[in-house]
Amino acid sequence: MTTAPTPAPSAPEDGLSPLERHKALDAIWTSGRGLQQLSAVNHTTLGIRIMLTACFFFFVGGLLAMLIRAQLSTPDTAFLDAPAYAQVFTMHGTVMMFLFAIPLLEGIAMYLLPKMLGTRDLAFPRLTAYGYWCYLFGGLTLLAALVLGVAPMSGWFMYTPLSSDVYSPGINSDIWLLGITFVEISAVSIGVELTVTILRMRAPGMSLARMPIFAWYMLVTALMIVVGFPPLIAGSLMLEAERAFGLPFFDPTRGGDPLLWQHLFWIFGHPEVYIIFLPAAGMLATLVPTFSRRPLVAYKAVVAAVLAMGVISFLIWAHHMFTVGMPKLALDFFAVSSSAVVLPTAIQIFALIATMAMGKVVRSVPMLYVMGFFIVFVNGGLTGVMVAVVPFNFQVHDTAFVTAHLHYVLIGSLVFGSLAGLYYWLPHLTGRMSVHSLSIPAFWLIFLGFNGTFLLMHLTGLLGMPRRVHSYFWDDGWATLNLISSVGGFIQAMGFGLVALDVILTRRHGPRFRRDPWKAGTLEWATPTPAPSYAFGALPNIETRADKLEPSVLGPQLAAGDGYLARPRGWMETMVVDTVSGKADHIAILPQRTYMPLIQGLVTFAGILCLLFKAYLLAAGIALLLAALFILAAQGAGLGRDHGPLPAGRGLSLPPHPEVRNSLPTWGLRVTLLANGAMFASLGFGVLYLRLTAPGWPPPPEAMAMRGPGVALAALAAVLLIAVAAGLSRATIRANDKGEPKGRWMLFTAGALAVATALVFWLPASGHLPDPRVHALGATLNGLAAYVFVHAAIGLAILASNAFRSAGGWTSPRRGTDFLLTRMWLDYTAATAAISVGLAALVV
Repeated sequence: MTTAPTPAPSAPEDGLSPLERHKALDAIWTSGRGLQQLSAVNHTTLGIRIMLTACFFFFVGGLLAMLIRAQLSTPDTAFLDAPAYAQVFTMHGTVMMFLFAIPLLEGIAMYLLPKMLGTRDLAFPRLTAYGYWCYLFGGLTLLAALVLGVAPMSGWFMYTPLSSDVYSPGINSDIWLLGITFVEISAVSIGVELTVTILRMRAPGMSLARMPIFAWYMLVTALMIVVGFPPLIAGSLMLEAERAFGLPFFDPTRGGDPLLWQHLFWIFGHPEVYIIFLPAAGMLATLVPTFSRRPLVAYKAVVAAVLAMGVISFLIWAHHMFTVGMPKLALDFFAVSSSAVVLPTAIQIFALIATMAMGKVVRSVPMLYVMGFFIVFVNGGLTGVMVAVVPFNFQVHDTAFVTAHLHYVLIGSLVFGSLAGLYYWLPHLTGRMSVHSLSIPAFWLIFLGFNGTFLLMHLTGLLGMPRRVHSYFWDDGWATLNLISSVGGFIQAMGFGLVALDVILTRRHGPRFRRDPWKAGTLEWATPTPAPSYAFGALPNIETRADKLEPSVLGPQLAAGDGYLARPRGWMETMVVDTVSGKADHIAILPQRTYMPLIQGLVTFAGILCLLFKAYLLAAGIALLLAALFILAAQGAGLGRDHGPLPAGRGLSLPPHPEVRNSLPTWGLRVTLLANGAMFASLGFGVLYLRLTAPGWPPPPEAMAMRGPGVALAALAAVLLIAVAAGLSRATIRANDKGEPKGRWMLFTAGALAVATALVFWLPASGHLPDPRVHALGATLNGLAAYVFVHAAIGLAILASNAFRSAGGWTSPRRGTDFLLTRMWLDYTAATAAISVGLAALVV
């Protein structure tokens, strides 16, 4: 392995011994003990917590899979009746896709990335904690529904009209829609967190071109989450509005279209396949060079391939919909796009193979799972090319062949990749090495059981067995194949049981080691193991690609204080660098541990329950309480006075983040607005899709009836919002920058925004817009108005926070980030208002 020259250690600037530095830093960064753990915001604690929670949900999803295989093992089985099977089938897919796969990979990234990037934590620790509680409470809601017998029954994809209130009465589908929305809040918040962390929080000198390959994989994955998950959130809210209030977004008898749900779902659903694949492939691209004893071959080509895969994945969603009756041009486009994704995938696979071929492969359990990944995933890719061919797709659509393909791709990437990563990083988590007495037989049980389960399902599908059936007849000819698949499923379950036992025994009895047992080249192995709460005693300076380092040498130097920010100042701080070059830019002051994310998560959970049981007024009150809690949490963030440049080590002085304009909060809001824009674009797509393709358009005259000057009032509200954003909010910034009184400008901004918010609320409340229950035209116009109203109301909450923080001395001419964030939010709100008026003019 190529390594960079190791600089001679220098004496620590603060005069502390490594032990004294450890105690001082741990006192600042620790998550506490006992119930104090509920206040944890540390990325190591939360990353492990999310991974363990995801594994619990994997156990539940596995039990549900065993119930499915027991039901299908023989024809005419009476093990589960049709409604129970529908619940089990729906919850198996829901748990595996939403509660296991994505959270597990996000938890791995949360734990590893700060250590790989040479920083001490993620960008927004409290946001991470809030995301975890949303994930936990949302997942437990879904499991409680299953235990109580009211779980959703419409499939994990919830196709309309099957999931509408007509064909799925009761709260079963509502639990899915609201619970998944709750969980998606968590996924998007962590996606924002990871994006900003990778782009701005790296060790000084680590440019984009020097990042470890896993960081590139996770950067693309996080951006895909930010852009890909909001369409599902938008679709879920629209379907819940249809079920709760009768808004006909998906009802073809009133101008809606059930295919709109499929589009919104698969705009999320197909990128999700690559959201699952990319982190697993990134783990392999990290550990394969380690066990091949050479750096990754074609690093730049792999980065380009990952970027290309991220883009192409959003262009192929409709290959799940070839049989719905799309135009031939659309069929051709999505078929070609589906085949094109093979190219970046092949580049990554061949780069790994070339790395092993050009190196000297060390036999190990992680590499055993790498071999399993190659075999399973490549076979899944080959069947993926088959289903991308439209005529073949028509033959196997909605058969067990597609189920087999899905599991080969997802299990091949997620499970085999994650288990390879588990055995690679388990020593980092536990400080102990596995003795492998159970890990090798576990691999063979999983590998053989997996292929025994799903390989034959290709044949079952080709013989005509549909998906989602709870029983079949002896004359169908599927009995033998299904029995073998069921036996294979139970063998696979035994393998996972051995993996769990192996991890438990390793944690208790595995031999200890000093540092970097694999002779790796990435920074996470430069930390002590298990990793301390602060990760690094000092932050390193990176002068070469960050997978060509010597952690065993670098680790003791950093522990001794040879680096940046080695001197504890009493607060949680880390370095922020220039996005591209990696040059040190400023110091980020991170928030201390707090119970506030837990409280916010509980209040959000209470709001979801109110929506579930139709207590809408109470839900509105809880929304106000949640806004107040976020305002309260913002008080005390940052610094209470100006500090100027602070010593950062190695003769470098840098300003703290409240005194710079291009800080982490501004980047966080940019990425959040990107996610928000994806949701608004999904709503706009729905408006135009219904107008152009849905039956019942143009609507009848009674569906277009409006009282009063609705168009004029909407235009007035948009103009007022533009004036607030373009004039008043910027006047506040100018006054703050000059040190002039800004209270009057803040008051003017709040007053004008309040008037605009009231106007937007008045439009649907007073009947100035068409009745939303009569036709999809009214539903879409009211949906646009609701979107703008919510964002304008949030703008008022932000202005209230500004007022409290200014009165408390948390702002100054140097510390003006609050007003910059306000301007960004109001700019976005004004832009969406103007676009909404334009969309309304197009469809009316």
